[in-house]
Amino acid sequence: MGTIVCQTCNSTIGHFEDEKVTTLYGKCSKCDCHQTDEQE
Repeated sequence: MGTIVCQTCNSTIGHFEDEKVTTLYGKCSKCDCHQTDEQE
């Protein structure tokens, strides 16, 4: 089983079927804001 993890907040986004235990990194909807805009 594989797990999809948010690379920003490390929360689990979802799971997918895989032969090995795998972790993929993506972005969740909560962290989809423009962080670079906040720093300006």
